[in-house]
Amino acid sequence: MHGPPLIAWLLVLLSACAAAACLLRSEGRDEALMGAGMAVMAVPLSVFDPRPWAAPVFAAVFAVAALRALLVADRSGHRLHHCVSSAAMVYMALAMGGGSGGGGHAAMAMGAGIPLLTGLLLLYFAGYVLRSGVRLVAVPHTAGPHAPASHAPVPQGAGPLIPGGAPRPRLRHAPELAAACRVSMALGMLAMLLTL
Repeated sequence: MHGPPLIAWLLVLLSACAAAACLLRSEGRDEALMGAGMAVMAVPLSVFDPRPWAAPVFAAVFAVAALRALLVADRSGHRLHHCVSSAAMVYMALAMGGGSGGGGHAAMAMGAGIPLLTGLLLLYFAGYVLRSGVRLVAVPHTAGPHAPASHAPVPQGAGPLIPGGAPRPRLRHAPELAAACRVSMALGMLAMLLTL
């Protein structure tokens, strides 16, 4: 994208960390792909200019990811969010390729993005960050010193017990990790869309 180098490198770091965290979860491979793609797209153009080859490759990869997410949509809305995120990646890849020269007026217009579509995507990701961030912060803390002891058997592979007696899930299986990854990537999407 075309932001200041410091912002670009912070985006690279955020996206790469989110991708690595998603790889720890077996169900987070789609999100890891998106995080890796965002990291490559955010590298400052003065260091690495992927536009000649990356735009069509990214557009094709994320179009397939969007279609896959759409076909396996579930009631939770997570797959629908993944579909929107993949479509946004296709849009940003096309905008990135449009700014690389050639293609006349259509490429020049696409190089800056389509203002209405960019605005709608910005609204969507801002809403997603606010809603998911509030949910993440408002997770109830049930494991206090006065929490009732649980006599349920500890599942195999669970982590150590928390003070209330329930097993602590391993970090990579914690639902908060998945939510934090999604919020981080949505924040990255917001920043990337603002630089179009």
